[in-house]
Amino acid sequence: MTLLSHARYCAEIVAQTDLLRSRIEGADLTAPVPSCPGWNVGQLLRHLGCGHRWAETIVRTRATRPLPDDHFRDLSGYVDEDPAVLGPWLAEGAAQLGDTLRAAGPGAEVWTPIPGRTAEFFARRFAHETVIHRTDATLAVGAEFTVDEEVALDAVDEWMELGSLPMHFEIHPWMRDLLGPGRTLHFHATDTAPDAAAEWVIDLTGDAIVWRRAHEKAAVAVRGPLIDLLLIIYRRRPARGEGIEILGDVQLLDFWLERVGFG
Repeated sequence: MTLLSHARYCAEIVAQTDLLRSRIEGADLTAPVPSCPGWNVGQLLRHLGCGHRWAETIVRTRATRPLPDDHFRDLSGYVDEDPAVLGPWLAEGAAQLGDTLRAAGPGAEVWTPIPGRTAEFFARRFAHETVIHRTDATLAVGAEFTVDEEVALDAVDEWMELGSLPMHFEIHPWMRDLLGPGRTLHFHATDTAPDAAAEWVIDLTGDAIVWRRAHEKAAVAVRGPLIDLLLIIYRRRPARGEGIEILGDVQLLDFWLERVGFG
């Protein structure tokens, strides 16, 4: 179950892209992106914009199989981008994706890389993909990152869902090493509205990765502001640092972050 509507996801793709563009105005696009080693800011934006267009084509054509994605994986040809060209191009792709997703509706049947096969996957995924890459660009240019609480909560939920898919054990067999007795993690956002229930438990004690929104004791607990928790689980900032409290088995936290990281 998602926290945001399909229309909100479509709107966030555009809104987050606009916020990203505002952060790079006048910035050096050749600056390295610390959270995406090997990329500069221009390459990061090309990756995101090509991803928008890739998803838009899948939804618009109702694709039943994956489309090639090499064009936004290999970024070696985009080392010296012109911001006057890149900014409008990025906005155009985000707008096209938002429009196509709105026209299709959440239930439109399309190929997806995970079970489900509806356009809703691409709406939610690219809303949060854009948020996280806005983080990357913002941190790279030395600016402060903020995001709406509802969006951040849903981004954490989506990450938990994707990170616990059983298919990971087939694609990444080493993730099975996470499972074991007594292995539980608890993330607690300390700055959200009282009714947000912004606590997550990851249970690794069975034969699958299970997560839930809950307040429970765990082998390791991580407490801090919601945005910081979001950046930690996406490995955009270290878990150890200002404003973060870690209680319990820190090695389990490190091991979990290493094995389930993506994005």
